[in-house]
Amino acid sequence: MAKAGLKVDFVQDNQSISHPVNTIRGLHCQKTPFAQGKLVRCGQGSILDVAIDARTGSPHYGKWVSHVLTAEKGEQLWVPPGFLHGFQTLEENCLVLYKCTAPYDHASDAGVLWNDSEIGLKWHDLSEAPVLSEKDQKAGSFREIDNWFPYADFPDLDLQFTVEK
Repeated sequence: MAKAGLKVDFVQDNQSISHPVNTIRGLHCQKTPFAQGKLVRCGQGSILDVAIDARTGSPHYGKWVSHVLTAEKGEQLWVPPGFLHGFQTLEENCLVLYKCTAPYDHASDAGVLWNDSEIGLKWHDLSEAPVLSEKDQKAGSFREIDNWFPYADFPDLDLQFTVEK
């Protein structure tokens, strides 16, 4: 991380397992002051991992990146604070592991609907309805973000990411 110019301290490790293929988790974040950066990898199976810039005033606001992460290849995706995060399982029994730069805070937990038309994410084959948690089914719209992450608080981040092996 230091070689990539990122100065981060991880304070929490999380993991989740999704059994059905085509499970979508997200789009999640924690609002300021508990905004989290996440270093994400797939420990079992494969996922399409996505990050969306949610920094109000950013020149990249609403833009997104995606990458397939596999346990076999061991890639990782850095999701900076101020970005929404989500993933779609591409096979059964996917284990997703992520290191966080801030602890979980229930009051700061927030999310945006996975298929929000304003973002326009390109998910993998959706010929069948995805499996969603109740929380993800009730997420709000991207337009409802009300300065969750002021760009002035996170100006040194951009939309580029590096896949590490």
